[in-house]
Parts: sequence; C-alpha cells; structure tokens
Amino acid sequence: MFKRELTPYIQQLAKKYPVVTLLGPRQSGKTTLVRSAFPEKPYVNMEDAENRALATLDSKSFLSTYPNGAILDEVQRTPHLLSSIQVRVDETDQKGMFVLTGSHQAELHSAVSQSLAGRTSILRLLPLSYKEIRNAMIPDSFEEVILKGGYPKIYKEDLPLTNAYSSYFQTYVERDVRQILQVKDLIQFERFIKLTAGRIGQLINYASLASDVGVSAVTIKEWIAVLEATYILIRLEPYFENFGKRAIKSPKLYFADTGLACHLLGIDSVEQLIKDPLYGNLFENWVIVELMKARYNEAKDPRLYFYRDVSGKEVDLLFQKGSHLVPIEIKSSKTFSSTFLEGLRYFHEQAPKRAEGGALIYAGQHTQNVGQFQILTPENCQLLF
Repeated sequence: MFKRELTPYIQQLAKKYPVVTLLGPRQSGKTTLVRSAFPEKPYVNMEDAENRALATLDSKSFLSTYPNGAILDEVQRTPHLLSSIQVRVDETDQKGMFVLTGSHQAELHSAVSQSLAGRTSILRLLPLSYKEIRNAMIPDSFEEVILKGGYPKIYKEDLPLTNAYSSYFQTYVERDVRQILQVKDLIQFERFIKLTAGRIGQLINYASLASDVGVSAVTIKEWIAVLEATYILIRLEPYFENFGKRAIKSPKLYFADTGLACHLLGIDSVEQLIKDPLYGNLFENWVIVELMKARYNEAKDPRLYFYRDVSGKEVDLLFQKGSHLVPIEIKSSKTFSSTFLEGLRYFHEQAPKRAEGGALIYAGQHTQNVGQFQILTPENCQLLF
C-alpha cells in the first residue's frame, strides 16, 4: 500500500556494505520495508522465543542456517549475535549479506557501532511521511495527518484512533519500558509521558517535571532517555555557536509521532485539535518531524537544530548546510504576515557570514519567495531540501 521513500537508498547501501541496519519505532514499517526491498532473503523474527533460544545456545550454528545471510528483525533482543555476524561477514566479504532491524535506538546503536564498525550502514525509518501518505492516494489534510500520526497500520486497517493508540501505548509500556526500566509504578510513568506531551516544543526542565510527577530529576532524565531510545521522543538540540549573544543550551523535546501525542493529550478530532491551546506546538512538532523524515528517507542525518539566545529571540529551526545555516520559522496560522519573517531577519543580523536564505513554513496555501526567503506550505515543506 505504501511506497517507502527509503527503499532505493537501503537497496543501494546493501550493495556497498555487508550489513545494513534499520532503526526506528515499533510499527513504523521497518519489517514491511526490508522484506519488500530484499524479497529473496530469509526472514527471522528475533522476538520469537524459539529463534532467540537457538541463537543464544549457539550463535555460530544459528547463522550457518543462513549461508547467504538473512533479515534479522528486532535484533536488539539478541545483541550477542552481532559479534558472530562480524566474524561471518569478514570471512565471506559478501555485500548485503545481513539486514538488521531494531527499535531500541541507544542499546542497539551502541552494540552495532562496537561490533560492526565499518561493516554496516545505519539508517532510520520513522512513521509515514505526509508525502508517502499522499502518494498512496490518501486524501487526508495535514490536520488529519497530525491527528492520525504516521503509523501505517492505522491507515491500512482504518483503525479507530483512540483504540489504536491506547493499544500501542499499553503494548509499548508493557513490552519496552518493562524490558529497559524496572519501573515500580507504571501509572506514575504514564502520567510522566502525558505531562511531557503537554510540554511539546518547550525547553526541557527536569526539576519542574520531577516536581509534577513526584520523582527525582535523576529519574526524569533516565525516563526521557528511555523514551528517546525507543523513538517515542525526539530531542532537538540548540545550536551552540555564539553569534554575539549567549545561546540557550537546553534541548527541546518533540514526539516522533503527533498521533500518539494527540492521544496522550486527549485530542480525538480535527475540530478539537484546531481549537486546542497546544495546536501551534503540535503543528510545529509535525513540521519538524516531517523535515527529519525527509532527511532520514534519503539516508542522511537531519542536521536540524534550534536557536535561542538569552534575550529570548528564537528561530524554530536551523538547517546546517555545509558551513552555512538556513533559518526556518514555523507558524500554524493559515494567513501570512510579514511579521513571521522577523526571526529569519534577526538571525541574519546575528550571523551575517553564516546565515543563508531561510524559509517560513505556515498552514496557508500560498507558496512564493519573499526576497531571499521561501514561503512554504505543509504540503511542500520537504522542498526545503
């Protein structure tokens, strides 16, 4: 149903590396992508207890079952296999031998980096982009996509949103959180995630969250790290370079999928979404993740940051383009105003040698250039790259 834009890139990289590794949240479509991209390869799901037991008992014999390699799904469940894969690919020197997928970012990325350094290309797949949804002839507006999110199963099976995200969230908490953390009070952890949804696009304040949840700031840091590692949250780092005024160094948090964020905020309809006080934050969240998807889907790092100085002046995004920085402003208004460009002009004043062009992404319908700045709509914001 969905043609994933990353497909040709992962196929190209499999011709250059003995292993390709695809990371991303659960149910983002990793398994479907790799099985369609490499239909000739045997598929092995490491969530299966029998496969895990066989791989644990004798990893070398387990891999010998697949002389030409295989797709190993959710390989973070058997990280010890990576050392055996290293030995195997070094012996055969065959490109595209193994395709690995995983949904635990930090845990698997660290293991892959240590065991398969120089032998694998690491890619990321987030839920469906707006472009992928529209290419599938689904006519949903961007507001509907903000509400629904990007998990393929929701569109493929036309699932009721409340039930779909409630099930997804409970499965995530029961499966992933329990595996990584020994959370004594899951209700407290759930309250923490919901409070985080209410702070989308804000600077992280560990002490404030700790006070509201009733745990220590150390625990909050640990929980945020887990949400990042399992692709629930995305941390947007500030750009540190000093352009004359001291820059803020605290990161911001966004959700990898706005559908889940809407569910956690109790938003059930487009009408409710548009009227919600956090609509602007959710629109900003959605645009930022769309731009990240555009980069990830071309097998590139996002290179996205935000800028804010101690005087409170801020630019929603900076895209690092070589030695230059492209400022980007995001506005949820459907009507253009010249005041929307003030942040872009301010950044050019602060960094005249580094700033290059700029863009405003707003909820309207008109695309044009205003001087050196692009005015883009949600439908074509990926044209920025």
